[in-house]
Amino acid sequence: MLKYIYPFITIFFLFNSSWLHSQQFSSEQIKKQIELYKQDPRGPYNRIRWFCKDGTIREPKDPCPDSIGGGVQHASYKTDVIKLGERNHIYLGEILTPTDKSEFWDEKNNHSRIKQYQLNQYLASIDDGWVLQKAQYYRGAVQSEDEQAWGLEFYNWLLKNNEALGKYYFLIRQSLKDIPHDGDDNLAQLMRSQSKTIADEFPEFMDVRIKIHGKPDRTDITLVKNFQKEHNEDLTPELKKQFDRLDNTLQKFYAPINFEKLKNQARQISETNDITKNVLTFLNEYNNSDSPDIIVPALAELLYDIRNNITSLKKGKDKLLLLDLSNEFENILLRKTQEWKTATVNDALYKICNLSYAAAGTGLIESWEWNKIKPSLTNPLGKDEAQLSELNDFLSTSRSIIEWSAATVKANYEDVVNAYVQFEPKSYGFIDDRVRSTVALDLGETVNKLGSFISEQSSLKNNVMNISSQSTIRGLNPGYAYGELVVVKGNPENTEVDNNKIYIFQRPPSDLKPVAGIMTVAEGNLVSHVQLLARNLGIPNAALSDDNLKSLEKYNGKKVFYAVSDKGNVVLKSESDMSDAEKDLFTVKEAQKNMVEVPVNQIRLDVNEILNMRNVGADDSGKLCGPKAANLGELKAMFPNHVVEGLVIPFGIFRKHMDQDMPGKNMSYWTFLNATFTEADKMRKNNIKEKEIENFQLRKLETLRNAIIQMPLEKEFINQLKDKFKSVFGNSIGKVPVFLRSDTNMEDLKEFTGAGLNLTLFNIVSEDDIINGIKRVWASPYTERSFKWRQKYLLNPENVFPSILIIPSVDVEYSGVMITKGINIGTDNDLTVAFSRGAGGAVDGQAAETWLVTENSSLLLAPARQPDYIRLPLEGGTTKKRATFETSILNKKNIADLRSIAQTIRLTLPQKTHSDYKGAYDVELGFKDDKIWLFQIRPFVENKRAKSSEYLSSISPSANNNKTISLKNRI
Repeated sequence: MLKYIYPFITIFFLFNSSWLHSQQFSSEQIKKQIELYKQDPRGPYNRIRWFCKDGTIREPKDPCPDSIGGGVQHASYKTDVIKLGERNHIYLGEILTPTDKSEFWDEKNNHSRIKQYQLNQYLASIDDGWVLQKAQYYRGAVQSEDEQAWGLEFYNWLLKNNEALGKYYFLIRQSLKDIPHDGDDNLAQLMRSQSKTIADEFPEFMDVRIKIHGKPDRTDITLVKNFQKEHNEDLTPELKKQFDRLDNTLQKFYAPINFEKLKNQARQISETNDITKNVLTFLNEYNNSDSPDIIVPALAELLYDIRNNITSLKKGKDKLLLLDLSNEFENILLRKTQEWKTATVNDALYKICNLSYAAAGTGLIESWEWNKIKPSLTNPLGKDEAQLSELNDFLSTSRSIIEWSAATVKANYEDVVNAYVQFEPKSYGFIDDRVRSTVALDLGETVNKLGSFISEQSSLKNNVMNISSQSTIRGLNPGYAYGELVVVKGNPENTEVDNNKIYIFQRPPSDLKPVAGIMTVAEGNLVSHVQLLARNLGIPNAALSDDNLKSLEKYNGKKVFYAVSDKGNVVLKSESDMSDAEKDLFTVKEAQKNMVEVPVNQIRLDVNEILNMRNVGADDSGKLCGPKAANLGELKAMFPNHVVEGLVIPFGIFRKHMDQDMPGKNMSYWTFLNATFTEADKMRKNNIKEKEIENFQLRKLETLRNAIIQMPLEKEFINQLKDKFKSVFGNSIGKVPVFLRSDTNMEDLKEFTGAGLNLTLFNIVSEDDIINGIKRVWASPYTERSFKWRQKYLLNPENVFPSILIIPSVDVEYSGVMITKGINIGTDNDLTVAFSRGAGGAVDGQAAETWLVTENSSLLLAPARQPDYIRLPLEGGTTKKRATFETSILNKKNIADLRSIAQTIRLTLPQKTHSDYKGAYDVELGFKDDKIWLFQIRPFVENKRAKSSEYLSSISPSANNNKTISLKNRI
């Protein structure tokens, strides 16, 4: 008896000690709690009770009488499980029967509880019940028939109106695979989890497990049986049972399709309309013997029809039946597409087009997205031959479908997975499992096969450590690097990076410090701050697939050479395989090239008055203030109705404050700064290692930064600031929400952009926040990240002066960046635009909606997959909102307005600024009520050395894009 009592006592003391009253339980505490539940025969549950309709609770042998409405029997939760839900919003071992439907849908928390339920089911399937490891045998804790009944009630409630289906079609369809409501199991997931469990216990099974996870088909039944027979003597009795269970799952999954059962299910739909007729027509016309190239296109069309017409049904019950049929049809499609072998180019094109259609039908991509890319996928079909350029366009689009599909899964589940990974690392596999259970799996295989063929025809070959599926890797920024390879599998935000290493990320971190090279699964967007910094520093950057990342994990910690050509092919090889020419790229002489000096000969430090932005122009950049304020003042003159009013705190005010005595140092702030760099120069002359010098400077700059934040501001300056708020913004300080933007003289040099390096404060209102914010912005150039980027490029980083641009907040509905040229594809006359919902969009590595806009057309390069965004309330601060993707961010009018304003900028800005600059511009802007608001403009800087490097030219293939290829060629 003591062995059953002990875990509960341990949990009691674990969660009832002095820190019990803290706001949230730590990840370590939750981890310990889970381990105890695994060993507890009751798991997270307390006792079984009858829960009556009148609110009373009865003992197990005293059921609720019919006279009070009856009731249900199930387990109650342990007290600490309830507290975990209340404090951390973490729900373990959730029983559906007593759960409030709206709380389970959990809309205010981005549907966290329904996602957690799915994740719990996944963890239970791969970890022998997970928190229910022993409690699986706690009889009566969960009543399956009551759970089924609750599931039916939940979906009937949820599907009454069409709003949820419109916004959350993918999530709802996925949840049906996990929430009991019809007696069916999620066989595809069960098949993968059972094979994983066997491989974990019996490593020899790993090759079979990889086959089941990566390229499943009917032959897996024989494969598993033969393996079991071959290794029978080595298998324990428990492993033999696990093999039997896996065999049973495989037999069910690959059993002949029961069309009669599906017809009966379809006939239960009470309403007859076009979509229900289409379902019955399909079931009557097709059968299990139809060849896959016939039935898969029919299924893809049917899935798409169901998605777009399900809202024509009035009853929640009917919609649920149709959604269940949609999931059944997807299962049939997944099995049939595994049988569809593509022998020729035409076969592959046709299959890819139809699987992409199915991706739209199952919610992996949105209907509007499918309509945008459909012409690119249907164009080559039915032809005998096509030009190489057409096939490359097709390949690019089909790769995008895979990326968008994977991004949909991540956007839906990443928040919950990231929360659980902190205390249960196995959670990380959930997203991968979900992606593999969709059409994206076989679509990726077919696209990769086509990509290999087109690469051969284009002479475009990647050389990446001899891994498989290299056609999914594509270069983004040209450049080359040598250093240690670091593969970061999880959330990158807390990763400490080294500027001499090459990093592979799932997604780029929002505040990336300098690195030697980057590869990312989720590239963010082409014009994020990270991408722009990488681009102008010549840091090689490429996109790759999840599978590529996994294949490269074994090279983590190895020294490698990495290069991306301007045509987009990628080289990644071990140090020992480097050629003499590649080794010569990393001499000291090469490293010193392209260092630039911040010009200070014209700086005006005598101007100590706050300026009206209307009185500042481009000629003042680097003299009175940085380019943000100078260029925005110019834009205000050019587009007075599209630019807010503004105040500029010039360099001179910062410099005057820096002449004050620095507390405890017997010198001014300015003297302390210069003494730091003087000492660093002495250390270099004494041959002290550069890393030690850098650490010395960072320690000193941290001291300076903290002192500036505490620096007293002159009374005269504060009074002037208050007066300017009234005269320029029309209201007192403390009543106008504003942005404070750092604007240094180091930004937008011809060879360097400081995009995103220094501080911007969003939507602050109170006088104290504004006063303190000014000092924080002044201090921001001395952060580690800002300093390291400057050190990489600037010869005189000590001569960085911050000015500050103060502008009223505009609560834009969506915002982003426009580059007045095509990036990677397109011409210098095109536009690349990237937008996200809310404020601050597209600049921090978000999965933004990106377009190539030409004179007469607009090409969708990527849809938004950023699951959240911020708005700017009048009372200040920010509010976080949740995004859905059923409509595009930019509309036709927006795109037309962007064309128009870009044309004006191209023609007018060089004249207004008396500049001979002929390059592209980088414009930050937003839309509110379909009106453009311009927030910043700067030259778009690319690294010319990387683009013109002889070595990079030598690895760039020359392909004849007009080459004609027969679509009957075998692949």
